[in-house]
Amino acid sequence: MSTTLFNLQRDHLAHLQRAYSDILAKHELDSLAIYSGHASPHFGDDQSPTFQTYGHFMHWVGMDDIQHSWLVIQPGKRPQLYLYAPADFWHLPTHLPDEPWVAEFDVQLCPSITMPSLPGRAAIIGDIDRLDAMPAQARDALQHPVMLVHALDELRMFKTQYEIACLREANRLAMAGHQAAQAAFVGASAELDIQLAYLGASRQRESDVPYQNIIGLNQHAGVLHYQHYNLTTPKQRHSLLVDAGRRFRGYCADITRTYAGPDAPNMFHELLGALHTLKNNLVESVAPGVEFMALHEQMHHQLADILITHDLFRGSTKEAVSEGVTRAFCPHGLGHSLGLQVHDVAGLRHPDGTPSPAPEEHPALRLTRTLRPGMVVTIEPGFYYIPMLLEPLRSKALPINWVLVDSLAACGGIRIEDNVLITENGFDNLTP
Repeated sequence: MSTTLFNLQRDHLAHLQRAYSDILAKHELDSLAIYSGHASPHFGDDQSPTFQTYGHFMHWVGMDDIQHSWLVIQPGKRPQLYLYAPADFWHLPTHLPDEPWVAEFDVQLCPSITMPSLPGRAAIIGDIDRLDAMPAQARDALQHPVMLVHALDELRMFKTQYEIACLREANRLAMAGHQAAQAAFVGASAELDIQLAYLGASRQRESDVPYQNIIGLNQHAGVLHYQHYNLTTPKQRHSLLVDAGRRFRGYCADITRTYAGPDAPNMFHELLGALHTLKNNLVESVAPGVEFMALHEQMHHQLADILITHDLFRGSTKEAVSEGVTRAFCPHGLGHSLGLQVHDVAGLRHPDGTPSPAPEEHPALRLTRTLRPGMVVTIEPGFYYIPMLLEPLRSKALPINWVLVDSLAACGGIRIEDNVLITENGFDNLTP
């Protein structure tokens, strides 16, 4: 661990200590216990799915695989980490890294599952409903109080310099994977081979990825969360869409790239270039005070212009948006908050914790906030050939060039996604 990163992490922990002290004082609390969570086995089995540590626990510790452990925060005191570390010859015992930040905590290694005592008026947050039994010393504590959790969610919306450094490194590692995926596509690999190339170059196990990588060839590029990896290479290679990420100290990269194959029509090549330009235009529009909803609407207007310029729609920009044509070609939101979770917390709430839901006309939007310095968001415009969304338009008297639209069916879709930090004066694109 570099000295620079450790100094940033130490500042980050000091920032959390101050912020948590203020939040606990506001809620008249003397202590807060954060449960890391734990994996549960599949029904009728003794195997468990991949586990991810609770985000507010990870905000302090920066490790995404800690189970059955507790973190106790008290104003004016060092954070106390009760790390579950049983003697186990079946598995490698849990251990903390040999890094200087560990000295910022009072660490107690617990050979059995242990609930710490909580002084004063206390609260507990985390996945406590799945505990086998609530320990006696915790029964009087407030359990997962909603407004307290909303305040901690809001704290995570604004990244420290340490968090930004982690997000930047996660992006760097993920882009190495994307470059390998592109090379595998050029080499006529199957979806599974492309996935393995991505994992190898980004140096991670499949169980470590922050979300299931989307590796879609041809029509599969039009399935927004395509979930399979075919084992054979298709006879024709029209397109590849790779939506794949990487964690670094818990922080997530979420990057998407689309490539045209040797069998793609010229129109697909042109649209791919247009979507790159659209993504760049939207990134350059990111700034403090900008409403994310306004960026989302800008995406739809510019997407309408692309449809018109390429003779896919022969009406006006206003008509393409108002009649739902652009929503049929891009049904998802422009992006979302990014941090310890891929779709990070507080994106659909106001700063005071009250709801700020997506509007009825854009139900898939995951972020409705006004952009402020320190936020990190994704910018991911798309264009897809999705039959179930296009079919209702066919019965309407709309000036859609269906011959040209249908020529793109084999290509599936396009999505280009970068991770962007809002700065005091504008933006910093973290995706190299």
